[in-house]
Amino acid sequence: MQRRYFLKSGAIALATMGLSPSFLRRMTYGLELPGVQKGNVLICLFQRGAADALNVVVPFGEPSYYRLRPSIAIPAPSRGARSAIDLDGFFGLHPSLAPLKPLWDAGLLAPIHAVGSPSSTRSHFDAQDYLESGTPDVKGTRDGWLNRYLAASGTCEQCEASPFRAVAMAPQTPRVLQGSAPTVAMDSLDQFAVRSGGDAAAQLEALYRTGSSEIVHGAGSEMFDAVKMLKSADPQRHQPEHGADYPRSQFGQRLRQISQLIKSDVGLEIAFADIGGWDTHVNQGGVNGQLANRLSDFALSIAALTTDLGDRMEQVVVLTMSEFGRMARQNGNGGTDHGHAGAMFAIGGSVKGRKVYGRWPGLAQDQLYEGRDLALTTDFRTVFGEVASTHLGTKQLDLLFPGFTPGSRMGILG
Repeated sequence: MQRRYFLKSGAIALATMGLSPSFLRRMTYGLELPGVQKGNVLICLFQRGAADALNVVVPFGEPSYYRLRPSIAIPAPSRGARSAIDLDGFFGLHPSLAPLKPLWDAGLLAPIHAVGSPSSTRSHFDAQDYLESGTPDVKGTRDGWLNRYLAASGTCEQCEASPFRAVAMAPQTPRVLQGSAPTVAMDSLDQFAVRSGGDAAAQLEALYRTGSSEIVHGAGSEMFDAVKMLKSADPQRHQPEHGADYPRSQFGQRLRQISQLIKSDVGLEIAFADIGGWDTHVNQGGVNGQLANRLSDFALSIAALTTDLGDRMEQVVVLTMSEFGRMARQNGNGGTDHGHAGAMFAIGGSVKGRKVYGRWPGLAQDQLYEGRDLALTTDFRTVFGEVASTHLGTKQLDLLFPGFTPGSRMGILG
């Protein structure tokens, strides 16, 4: 077998290794991790495709909302059972988000409206890249903002870095976790891949060049200690608790496995999952239809996660995001086109809920961005920065979001 083929195929048949040499040495020589850092967990959920913020967190108190959306607007709460779920007399949740209402009532849910990227792009690819890199309109950024957090924050002095410190339930490493810090991407707990942002083959070849070839040669049987660690922790023994019932959808099962990792105490600090299907140009629907069905899976899955984790939610924050919102006016196909500002949800024990955050810009014609979209009043980096500093404890926001100076805290987290 040729060495290059071994590096690119044989040595990474079960896992794609993109790890630092020190981590690889620990795995190769079978050293046990002396103990992993336990603490707060951030779960990032990406709604890919641009979720329609105006029909997710419904401004039923805004008269222009119904003028702009004559056939797809969500009825005000007073208009029957299949209508907006009242939050504060002005905003409401889409009725398919009913499973999240108990979180609002318990003070664990905080919607953030008119939030997003200051970039004017309406390209899915660019907007997602900017959101995950944390550098709007800068295409040359090579790493994601969460990987920069991992690289800058390190671990506690008494703890060894866990290979499962940052896990994406995805077939490949998402942009937000790409970078120098090791991360894990897995389709499921049964079959997972260990990845980082670098070229795995190049890093292994570098070990040969630096005289560390014995590490690579010895990796055939010992390279996958991370697999052994996961098997030892046996996260799948943790079944849903407190009556939690996860949807059988891909998204629901990914959240179920994130819960299992948290319960296994493998040192998880950052978890990521995404859910597609939000690009609703045609036949979006109102209280029923395409968007409603997607929101039902979204809400049922998150509700199951929070129920399952129970008291552990005191150390967990769930943060939802989408690359941008959608056009305020419905189009001729019963859908909505690409827009600008959107909405997020923050959920967790430290979240100061029962309040919709963000300054509402209005939907009158002269209040719309470029005369067509919900205007932006909160930069997404303000929200990300508050979560990173308050929940994760970082003091290096200038490294996470270079060139951005956050304003005053929104107070989403206690």
